[in-house]
Order: sequence, then C-alpha cells, then structure tokens
Amino acid sequence: MIKIHIVLGDITALDCDCIVNAANPTLLGGGGVDGAIHAAAGKGLLEECRTLGGCRTGEAKITGGYALKAKYVIHTVGPVYGRTTRDKELLADCYVHSLDLAKAKGIRSIAFPAISTGVYGYPAREAAEIAVRSVREWSRRNKEYDLTVIFCCFDENTFRIYHRLECGAAGEDV
Repeated sequence: MIKIHIVLGDITALDCDCIVNAANPTLLGGGGVDGAIHAAAGKGLLEECRTLGGCRTGEAKITGGYALKAKYVIHTVGPVYGRTTRDKELLADCYVHSLDLAKAKGIRSIAFPAISTGVYGYPAREAAEIAVRSVREWSRRNKEYDLTVIFCCFDENTFRIYHRLECGAAGEDV
C-alpha cells in the first residue's frame, strides 16, 4: 500500500530514504532541482554520476545520496514539453521506472519533484495529473509493497494543484 503526502519545500532537505532528481540526460548537474540536488549532495554525487553513462528520457538510474539526508537519489529524465507525441508516456515512465528502482532497492519512502515542469516547460497541472495517476497505477500493480510517496512542491501554485487532485495533505492510503 502506498501512502501519499504533499509537502511544500526544498526536496534536498527532506528526511526520507530517497529523493528523485529531475535530471538532464548527462546526469552531470544543471539548473533547477538538478543543480540544487548536486549542490546539496556534494562532489561525490557528480563523481558517481560520471560512471553511469547518462540516462535516456523516461528512464531512471540510482546513486547514493552523499551529503543529503536521503540515502539514495534516483535520477530520471523527463520529456521537454512538445518535442514528441509521447510526452505523456515518457513522463509517466519517469515515475514508474523510479518506483520500480525504489522497490528493487527496498526503499520505503521516496520524494518526487514536479518532473519536467521547470525549464522543460510541462504544464504543471497536466504533469501533476500524470504523476498522481502513475503512482496510483503502480500501487495497484504492487499492492504488497508498503511505500510512502512524497510529492515535494517547490512553489505554492504546484502545491495547490496537487491538493486539488485530492491527494490529501495528511496522506492518503492508496
């Protein structure tokens, strides 16, 4: 069973098993949440990312968390909005592949940013709908696995969008 929580804040400061990085294909850092995670984790994260050979859109790779409170970072590359007719599928894949990796590592709490909604231009509401739907569908296929999923919103607008999707601030069992 999955418990969903929505928080407003800095994903790098969360005390959970794993945080998800909305990475670029090189996995070598960048702007937005990607840059913030790399800065907070320290140079060890960059060094490990250099060994991974990048990541394709919709896929996910895992590293240690280094100086973060989180033990792990899952790096996933979201689609740039409007570049392909598969945007929705690729964005959903980011969540599903991240959750699959989390389960494989025995992770019990994972925090997601709003993948692709920054410089990649995905509309926040549409991205949130895909995120919530993907997590719920994954949960139905993995009913035996207990996991806390945190949607970490960097701004008030995104926070309100997730609440309107009825995820519930105090958590919802899925």
